[in-house]
Amino acid sequence: MGAGLVTGSVALIGFGADSFIEVISAVALLWRFRKAGPNASAEERGDAERRALYLVAATFFLLAAYIGYEAVGALLSREGPEDSTVGLVLSVVSLLVMPALAYGKQRTGREMGSDALEADAVETWVCSYLSLALLVGVSLNATFGWWWADPAGALAMLPVIVWQGWETLGEAREKGHAGEES
Repeated sequence: MGAGLVTGSVALIGFGADSFIEVISAVALLWRFRKAGPNASAEERGDAERRALYLVAATFFLLAAYIGYEAVGALLSREGPEDSTVGLVLSVVSLLVMPALAYGKQRTGREMGSDALEADAVETWVCSYLSLALLVGVSLNATFGWWWADPAGALAMLPVIVWQGWETLGEAREKGHAGEES
């Protein structure tokens, strides 16, 4: 986020905010697995899973709100980011690492039957897409001076982020209703 604040890159700030939100999501999952480990009852596992899903859903909405606010502000003020070597390097490294991490989380979540871990994997995929938006936005600005490419790239991710938030919230609600029936 620091590099984004220095350069004025909304996509880079969004990428940093996403990384922070990913940490919150990871802490929620750590809590979920510690609270409902192998010796926990089905009810305890279900409750922990549901709570983790609610927290992961909230992180999607927080991310969308922050990126939307920053991107619209940048477009209205017609502020383009400064050239950012750090942004380019971070986005390339992220594009190399995040898809493998997302795939591993997805596979593990499926094997463990954890919707919360699978939702967290989607959040990691979103981080990969944000990295691509960051790379494209910063590159277009550096190459052609298209100041609007950076915030436009960030805004392009909002529908995906909000949709995933709603999906995750729906999964949490389903788990809540399933728990009420048993």
